[in-house]
Amino acid sequence: MSAEGKIFYGETVEAAIQAGLTALRLPREAVEVEVLDEGSRGILGIGARMARVRITLRVLPEVSPVPSPEPVPAPEAPMGADADLARSVLSDLLRRMGFVAEITVRQLAGGPEEEPSLVLNVQAPGADVLIGPRGETLAALQHIVRLIVNQRAGRRINLFVDVQDYRERRRRSLERLAEQMAARAVKSGRTVYLEPMPPYERRIIHLALRDRSDVTTQSVGEGNRRRVTIIPRVSKG
Repeated sequence: MSAEGKIFYGETVEAAIQAGLTALRLPREAVEVEVLDEGSRGILGIGARMARVRITLRVLPEVSPVPSPEPVPAPEAPMGADADLARSVLSDLLRRMGFVAEITVRQLAGGPEEEPSLVLNVQAPGADVLIGPRGETLAALQHIVRLIVNQRAGRRINLFVDVQDYRERRRRSLERLAEQMAARAVKSGRTVYLEPMPPYERRIIHLALRDRSDVTTQSVGEGNRRRVTIIPRVSKG
């Protein structure tokens, strides 16, 4: 769904909203509704017009991708109500989308100033379609799950959604890319600009190169054009 949302019609406002939720396969709490036209029955059917609404995905504030110690996987164990809530929300969304999925939940121990995170991994036939180009569909699914879970819990629960271990495969790929581009920056003596990436992918690049003494990294740009630059350090001597 684009940032401008989508427009839906119905005989009443509620009918238009329901048409939108059905088409988008989203629960009511995951969207914002703007009533564009309440519609009219007209007189004896003359002058009647449909109700019209715009539906957009609710936006969560973006968490700053400032590099921090990479979380270390903790042993799988029951994580109480938070894990149960997150699994239930994700399972319900997937069911609405026609998937019968197995969802495993594990916990990532946070760094010194980070809370532990929940990672929900989806395994289901045909679930690769939930990843989408460059993980965009997966990012949207994760956004919706976070939104609903946080609303129902009444507080922020740090969680990530993965499908068929895509994020782990992507992490390894990005770490290899980071090393290759760092070598290029050092060899050429010039700043290397990576392609635009979402916050969590930029963070992987920053973390992969933070201990190198020959390069430094910086995020530049705005919005969905934000990218990582790899800058060779000038040798003193």
